[in-house]
Amino acid sequence: MAIQILPDDLVACIAAGEVVERPASVVKELVENAIDAGATDIRIECAEGGKRLIRVTDNGSGIPSAEAPLAFAHHATSKLARAEDLAEIRTLGFRGEALASIAAVSQVTCATRHADETSGTLLRFDGGRLIGQERIGRAPGTTMTVEHLFARMPARLKFLKSTQTERGHIDGMVTRYALAYPHIRFTLVHDGRVSFQSLGTGNLRDVLVDVYGADAAAQMVEVGAAASDVPESSIRVYGYASLPTLDHANRSKITLFVNGRPVQDAKLSYAVAQAYHTLLMAGRYPVAVIMVRVPPAEVDVNVHPAKAEVRFRDADAVFGAVQRAVRRALLEGMTPPEAPTILSKWPADHREAVAPAAGDERLPRDAQPTAATQPSLSGSEAWARVGIAKQTGALGGQTAAALPTAPATRNLPALRILGQLAESYILAEGPEGLYLIDQHAAHERVLWERLLAQHELGALPSQHLLDPAPVTLPAESVHLLEEQLDMLRDLGFEIEPFGGNTFLVRAVPALMIQDDIAAALREIVADLEMGDAALRRDLEARVLRRVCKRMAIKAGRVLSFAEMQALVRDLEACESPRTCPHGRPTMVYLGLKQIEREFGRLG
Repeated sequence: MAIQILPDDLVACIAAGEVVERPASVVKELVENAIDAGATDIRIECAEGGKRLIRVTDNGSGIPSAEAPLAFAHHATSKLARAEDLAEIRTLGFRGEALASIAAVSQVTCATRHADETSGTLLRFDGGRLIGQERIGRAPGTTMTVEHLFARMPARLKFLKSTQTERGHIDGMVTRYALAYPHIRFTLVHDGRVSFQSLGTGNLRDVLVDVYGADAAAQMVEVGAAASDVPESSIRVYGYASLPTLDHANRSKITLFVNGRPVQDAKLSYAVAQAYHTLLMAGRYPVAVIMVRVPPAEVDVNVHPAKAEVRFRDADAVFGAVQRAVRRALLEGMTPPEAPTILSKWPADHREAVAPAAGDERLPRDAQPTAATQPSLSGSEAWARVGIAKQTGALGGQTAAALPTAPATRNLPALRILGQLAESYILAEGPEGLYLIDQHAAHERVLWERLLAQHELGALPSQHLLDPAPVTLPAESVHLLEEQLDMLRDLGFEIEPFGGNTFLVRAVPALMIQDDIAAALREIVADLEMGDAALRRDLEARVLRRVCKRMAIKAGRVLSFAEMQALVRDLEACESPRTCPHGRPTMVYLGLKQIEREFGRLG
């Protein structure tokens, strides 16, 4: 094929592909224009996840009538005039491509009035061509209406996700700007229903309540301060970060802003996570909203078509400032832990009825057990002592005795319980050596196989809550839960929308009745965020693993001899007793020969 100059309409479509990836990209560009115009009230309306309609209305300065058509031309902007201006960008938009790109792949109606004019202007575009212009009366500000996005580009249209998924991307985009600009009142409407609204008070904590819920916001501490007297030449870090009591399964809840612009920066995200060193378990991440202010000349925002990435002149200085600010806030906001008082938390009758592990010198001497006082309880009785009753009732016409048990060939030898190590590991003697059993991982395996058996029989027991539990999720996570309500119902959950990004939990699997329902649901949603599962059973397994992890006995819990005995007996009955549902080992084996070698008994 001969080399040729591309036609203008094809050039426009190619340029639009770099700016407009999905409906959320349109919302982003229009909201940024509204913010740059000085708006204090921005309303976003969407239909069918933005595929049919996106309308953004603001009370900003508006566009002068003489310049309104020019705003939709390629490379037309009021925010840059010289090449030198690229070195100190102080606005969110600057390339002059957004409106032209949006108009090239949709039908656009622009109604605007500049604050200094007495009447407004109405423009209509179809496929990038101006098809109508007239004078109108309206209040100062701008309303941009985008309809039938990608209607003339079926190849692009078919790559869009479901309505709920596209809606989730829009929710995430809007809530991020609401966090970055708490003085602006944002209202987001999906298909005629308000799904998110910020107050516009200027207080970031108010927006945190709107986005994450009051419970989560209460567990976040202020980082730095957005003080106006700090010199612009210095690096300023402020925002909010969660205490170690509030965490997440991945880094997706670390939200970063540089000079008011939402960015994706792996190094800054790592700086926030590093501030929690030794404060969070491995594999857990904080919830944080961190604002970084640097001199405009010290950051390059012109490195990504979507302006989602930035490059710092002194990245190490910014990294250190973020890490120090977050760490300082955490150390100041955390209260010292109370001394452990394990026995005082147990009822008196419990301490008398349950015999402690042999040789436990932390107990009074007259409480030390003897061989005669170590009870041999059945599994169900001992599990009741642990606080989680073992399901032994009828399941779908079959009793628990009819559920799958250990195969004919034992997976584990008969073990004799010796005691507990570090309040986390059970010591047991086998025929050829010593077994160290992780009590948390072992209990996860027991619960996992029990739930799987009940699920296969279609008899997962569900328990209705006396008072339904309201749970507020981040707006961008709402669609994940809505898409899986039927699946969760089959697993014993009864959840219904309660307006905005709040849900009511009316029932949970019986195993979770004593759990923190709000925290459990947030973790389940975080698991759903980890990626799209190809099969429904993969999602079900992911949720059941989360239930088992939350309800299994935790490390650091003192177990009686009877409780340890019951746990090991149930583990012996499992089909795969050597690993937990996540693949971690439940036990470590030390062979007798290895032990003798350590003591020099073998050459």
